[in-house]
Parts: sequence; C-alpha cells; structure tokens
Amino acid sequence: MGTIMNISRRSFIKGVGLASGGLVLGCNSSVFGDKKVENLVEFNPNLFVQLNSDGSLILVASRSEMGNGVRTSLTSVIADEMDADWSKVIIKQGTGDAKYGDQNTDGSRSIRYLYDNMRKMGAMTKSMLISAAAIIWKVPESEITAENHYVIHSSGKKLPFGDLVETAKTLEVPTDVKFKSPKDFKYIGKTLPSIDIDNYANGSAVFGLDKRIPNMKFVAIKRCPVTFGTVKSFDKTETLKVSGVIDVIEIPRIEKPFGPLGGVAVVASNTWAAFKGKEALKVEWNYGDNQVYDSEKYMKEITANVHKKGKVDKEVGNINTAFRNADKIIESTFQAPHLVHAPMEVPNAVAWVQGDTCEVWAPTQAPQSSRKEVTDFLETTEDKVTINITFLGGGFGRKSKPDYIVEAVAVSKAINAPAQVVWTREDDIQHSYYHTTSAQYMKASLDKNGKVTGWLHRFALPSIMSTFQPGTDEAQGWEASSASGVPFDIPNMQFEIGKSPAHVRIGWLRSVINIPHGFSINVFADELAHEANVDPLEFRLNLIGNDRIEETENPIKYNTARLKNVLKIAAKNADWGKSLPEGHAQGLAVHYSFFSYVASVVEVSVINDKLKVHNVHSVIDCGTVINRDTVKSQMEGAAVFGMSLAYYGKITAKDGTIEQSNYHDYQMVRMPESPNVHVEIVESTEDPTGVGEPGVPVIAPAIVNAIFKATGKRYYNLPLSEYGLV
Repeated sequence: MGTIMNISRRSFIKGVGLASGGLVLGCNSSVFGDKKVENLVEFNPNLFVQLNSDGSLILVASRSEMGNGVRTSLTSVIADEMDADWSKVIIKQGTGDAKYGDQNTDGSRSIRYLYDNMRKMGAMTKSMLISAAAIIWKVPESEITAENHYVIHSSGKKLPFGDLVETAKTLEVPTDVKFKSPKDFKYIGKTLPSIDIDNYANGSAVFGLDKRIPNMKFVAIKRCPVTFGTVKSFDKTETLKVSGVIDVIEIPRIEKPFGPLGGVAVVASNTWAAFKGKEALKVEWNYGDNQVYDSEKYMKEITANVHKKGKVDKEVGNINTAFRNADKIIESTFQAPHLVHAPMEVPNAVAWVQGDTCEVWAPTQAPQSSRKEVTDFLETTEDKVTINITFLGGGFGRKSKPDYIVEAVAVSKAINAPAQVVWTREDDIQHSYYHTTSAQYMKASLDKNGKVTGWLHRFALPSIMSTFQPGTDEAQGWEASSASGVPFDIPNMQFEIGKSPAHVRIGWLRSVINIPHGFSINVFADELAHEANVDPLEFRLNLIGNDRIEETENPIKYNTARLKNVLKIAAKNADWGKSLPEGHAQGLAVHYSFFSYVASVVEVSVINDKLKVHNVHSVIDCGTVINRDTVKSQMEGAAVFGMSLAYYGKITAKDGTIEQSNYHDYQMVRMPESPNVHVEIVESTEDPTGVGEPGVPVIAPAIVNAIFKATGKRYYNLPLSEYGLV
C-alpha cells in the first residue's frame, strides 16, 4: 500500500487554479482571513469599529456568513454612515458573546434587527473624527464634512481618517448622533461585491471542516437509528483493528432541545479511519417509543384529523352561514412531507477542553446558544468558553442547533485532547431536526358571481415546540399565523388546528412554516379562480381586495397594496398571459413572510409527462435595500431551493428510522434543471425586512399552478417526483 496523501479542499482548489493558470492564490491562517494590524495607534469608539493610524478600518461582523452576504451587508452600513473608503475595510468576525447583542443568524432578521444600530456605530465614529479635526484645525465642527476616508474643511483642506486617531481617542463618545440622508448613501442600496468572494475563489476561506489544531483527533459517532433511542451495549473489537483508530467511547444523550442524541464515538488519527471504525462498530440499541413511527401511517392519521373539526385558532364572520348560502363549495386536501436541510457542509465542530475552559471552532448560526450549551455541559461559566465562528457551507436553519458542538466538547473532555466531530452525509440526513410534515384541509364557498364568501383552513403538523416542550401535540399560534394571517378580503374565515404529535426532532428550515401554508393557500386560490372562471391574476388581486394596512402582533404592519404591487410587477415582467408553445404554461403565487412581499410567475412545460421549469420571474419588496447583489442572490437561491423542495423534497420514516441517506435519494435541483431566474427588487424607503427566506414559499405553488394550466391536472401533494413528472 502506498502512503495516504492528505489533500485538503483548499490545496485541491489551489492545484486546480495552478493547473488552469487562472487563479492568483493567497492563503491566510486565520479563520476569516483577517489581516493583523500591529504597531499602530487604535481608535475604538464602539464595539464594532476600530480605526487605526494607518487608516485601516476594522469592522466587526456579529452574524454568521453562510452565503447570505451578511458580513458585507452589515459592515457596509457602518462604512456608509462613516463615509469610509470600502477598500480600507477589514472584516473581523465576532466570537459568540453577549456583548454583540443577539447573534442568532436565522429568521431573515440580521439586517432588520441591526440596521439602525450599525448606522449608529458609523455615525458615532464619524462624529468623533469631525470633532477631532475641529480641535486640530481650531474651526467649528459645522465647517467640516467627511468623504471617502477624509475629513474636509469648507476651505478645501483635508485630513485622512488615520491622522485623526490620536485626537479622537481623547474625546467622549457621543450618545446622540445624526444619520446621513439616504440620498447621500454611498454603499447602501448599491451593488457591493461580497468582501469574502476572493477567499471563496482561492480556497483561503476556512470552513468548519478545514479547522486544524495540533494534536487534534478526528471523531465519528454512531447514533441510534431511531430518534431518542439509547445505547444498550457495544462491541469495539473490530473497530480497534482499523488502522488509525485510537479509542471508542460512549457519549451520553442529553435531554435538552439542542442536546446531543448520544451514541458511540470512534476517535481516530484521521477522518477516514474514524468513518471506517464506525462502520465496524457493533452496537445494540434501546430503540424507545419512536420505533413505531411510520411516516406514511402518520400522514393518514393527521389527514383524518384535518377532516374533522379542530381547535379554532381564529374566526372572522360566520363560516357556517357562508357555506349554507353558497352557490358553489370547493374542498381540497393537501399533504407535505418532512424536509431536511442537507447543507453541502455537514455538521462539524472542533472543541478543545482544558480544565474548566473550552474553545470551539464551528460553522454555527447560533454562537451564543452554543456557548450556553457548552457552558451548561461543562458546568463552568460563560467567560471560560469561546466560540469561534467559521464560514458555513450552507445552514438553512440546521446550524442554529448546536447539538454537534456539544458532541465535540463531550469527546474532547473525555479524551483530554482537541477533537473534531464530523458528521457524514448519512448522519445529517438521518439524525437531523426535520422540517414539519403536514396535512391541510381547505374549503371555500363561492357566490353566483364567483366571489369567495367563506374560507376554512384546517391543518395538522408536528410543532417545533415539541422539540422544546416534549409532548406538544399540535401547532402553536405562531405556526398558524402564516395561514390565519392570509391577506384575503373574505367576509367569513375560520382557521383550525388538528392534533399532530411529534416523533422526530422538529426544527426550522429556510422559510419555516410558510412552505406548507404558502403552498396550500396559493394552489387552493388558483383552484378557486378556475372554478370561478376568472384569470388567476385578476382573481388573486380581487381576493386581496382594497388597499389597506393589516394589523398584526408585530410592529411592522403589512400593506396589501405592496402585496398586490409585487404580483403586478411579476406578471408584467413575465408578460403574463402571453402566447406560449404547446405544452407550456405560466403559474403564479404571492406570499408575505418575514415582513417582506414576494410574488413569482413561473413558466413550465410538460411534454411527454416530463416537467421543465424554464423561467422564474420573482419580485421582492423588502423595504430599504442594503446590497442589491445580495438580495438578488438570495432570491435566485430561493428559487432553486424552492424548486428542490417541489421536485424532490421528502423525508420518510419506517420503524422509526429515516429511509433516506444521501443526495441520491434526497435530491436537489441540479444545474441542467435550473431555470432562468429573473429578479426585480422594488424601490422602497420603508424599513428593511427579510431577504433570505421569503423567496422560497411561492415557488412550489407557482409551479403546480402552471402544471395545471398546461395539463389540466392539479397536484395537491409534494414532491412532484412522486408523480413521475421529474
């Protein structure tokens, strides 16, 4: 046997680059390629800004980078308000620490939560630089402005920011600052390339799987096939014969929402040995109560539950009267399966426990909750736990749950050495926090003019709260809200929740509950349009009704005029109703989620019973836009993500065991299947809202509605691969 050559992803990319002669490479040992600044005077007016005497500007990104562009977007807000030169900006990733405020990167809320705060950080800094210049020049501050990393006096003389550091350090930090006018924005609302794009291209970006520290051991964990099952006994004889395997230890299940599932860990000198040792490991399990879980039978149970009266969550008018007086009644039942995130980079983490201290390096969306979970596990204090955030190779909500981080900590503590736990793709698909499955029953009444007079929406789905409060057996109010908050002008509406106990860990996945609700609402609305013999666009606009502001429990109220506007723009951009080739058709959907308005019109063809999506025209109104390039990318990604769910997304369980295991049986849309995605972003001066998730819920229903128009066949259940269409 020859020597095993350890070729890292980074060195592979380098090799490819050199072979092609096309890449100029740079490699930095730090996690995010942060440049080191030494022997310089520093000015730290606040937690997020460090200006150095050479003019270099270090800005802290407190949210996690997973392709969402957040490191560029958040820091560009500071730089804009400072009137800084973007070429002098260096991004530093904040560790998981309460001092940065909420660092949880999910819910499409990073910009929404931090926009004003980041502006304040920039405005505060600029104010102090202007004050410093006024002292140096002995002139009133009112005669000084800032531009492109300089302060400028009305006489024309100017000083670079770096020359003001010494004086600025001596000043009080202002508490009341004035924001610049939006008309003077230099970066906000423009297209700013990701500051990390070079790191991605040349392989210097360090993801969790890239992290290495001296004497680090590699770990693979065998977990019970049935969720919450435990180890009865294990035989490590064959595992210890695998070259490279060092030890085999049991790690406990921790009964907390983000606690490890437990299992048997194989510790080795390299990842391959750990994986091979895991294959050789023999374990007997206590399967527990969830061994009875059969997702097919479960779907039948919850479907039966939505065909009988449930708990009323919200009612408007009198649905029974509407149904009694109806000219026509339409009823449909929808089913959606469990989904899993399946990010390209599997869950992984490096931990080094030394006494009562611990340092972690991990691709995490939730560094602060990770820190809390590690602290609890080690029974230490948070000041002794450091969470370093690496780049994430995709997250989609999976990496908000730090169970895999606690696993690494548990192993490191047990072996008294740094440990990297690496999940396989099979681990990730078979032991995840799954997106809920659901059954939804819908019933509507039409009058003789085709107007909807009554709307009943009843759903049953295992709740995310079951992960936090075991025993929860029905959807919660906030999970019902994207259904009960539907902005339709219908006089009689009722929303009901059916029973639906959970058998696996239920978590959030990109767009969360808006996926099944957005699907059933938009497909049912299309069905009603057909029954009323009205064009789906016109019918939908009429269904939304007059322009109005809908009151919600949130501070941001939704505006039906903005909802109709995105629908009209999408229809216009797609040339809705245009003549198409035989077998081609268009479909549309519109949805409000994460405080943003999104509509999509898709063009499909169904020829010889095979589906192809040709074009997706998506429009988003997300208020003030920070980075147009990021918003466009997020919408493009959402279209492909939504297509993947529509085409292939289905996780099933038999005897408590997840049946899918890898990308061959949990597929994603691939490049030959990808459509042309056209994105328009509505100009707005409203507060910024969500971008990462709201583009997803409209895709599947728009496709299904287009298929109906092309073929006359209506599909009520996902995914479409079940019908042989893809």
